[in-house]
Amino acid sequence: MSSSNARDRRAFLRALGGGALVSALVRKGESAASKPLRGVFPIGQTPVTPAGQLDLDCLQNEVRFCNRYRVHGFAWPQIASGWDTLSERERLEGAEAILAAGKNGRTALVIGVQDRDGDIDKSVAYARHAATNGADAIISLPPPKADSGTIVAYYKTIGKATDLPLIVQTHGDMSIDLVVEIFRQAPTVRCVKDEAGNPLERVTELRKRTGDRLAVFSGNGVRTMIDEMRLGFSGHCPNTMLADFYAAAFDLWHAGKKREAFDTFGRIQAFNSITGAQAYLMVVRGIFKEDTKIRGNVDRKGAPQLTEATRQAVQDAWNEFMKPHLRA
Repeated sequence: MSSSNARDRRAFLRALGGGALVSALVRKGESAASKPLRGVFPIGQTPVTPAGQLDLDCLQNEVRFCNRYRVHGFAWPQIASGWDTLSERERLEGAEAILAAGKNGRTALVIGVQDRDGDIDKSVAYARHAATNGADAIISLPPPKADSGTIVAYYKTIGKATDLPLIVQTHGDMSIDLVVEIFRQAPTVRCVKDEAGNPLERVTELRKRTGDRLAVFSGNGVRTMIDEMRLGFSGHCPNTMLADFYAAAFDLWHAGKKREAFDTFGRIQAFNSITGAQAYLMVVRGIFKEDTKIRGNVDRKGAPQLTEATRQAVQDAWNEFMKPHLRA
């Protein structure tokens, strides 16, 4: 490590108060999540101003939206958030803004703690910062280009850093055997957001081999939510824009109202087929501004040109087909 990188790392850790000091602020049991890790947990998008600055107000709007419309959880920053484009300062400021906006709310707030260079000390610092500022849980991708033993050790270390429940996000070719081993060795692991292999084919074995004590969440845009609920997924991670409709579908299904859940999910799918819907809906719903940009969101690649006609079509479809079905 160069002397410059070493200085940057020491400065980053000092900014978080250092390991022992921050850990002392988190009393045993105080950080345990009182909100269940179950339901719909959208992955927050990262709004930026036209000048490219992180827009903390719009980021907080995502949290307020989730609380208002009874969305079970909210996670940031992960892959759909463009987490690897964020500076350390942006991540800390963004986490603090999210946790402040959601304080005393019903939505469980989950903060991502992976470091793009695989620096475990930085991940520990992010985890402790999340705990100190009131997160309900933390989530992490595995370190890049690591073998199985290194990945297990990573999650054990992150898990010991705080009392918060830890969500493992699988990536690449992480096997079921590896996920089960992480669960066995890292006591704070409560959930896996499974995006390795075919999650629909893995969920039954994951549940069986962990005695159904490991909650399994879906990602990948939650395109197969009905099948996911049928197979016993505990949660689902869509984008924010229609998270309240996904949450309604989840609640209906688990209340035994499967026909209504099916219809609600169908409404989501139909709306998403409208040209420009995903690119403009956050504005229509008052979460983002007309000139808001989205940092590093893969779903925006190749997005259609938002002409005035496209904007009007999205607005009209929202007013006619979706807005009447909002839940208060």
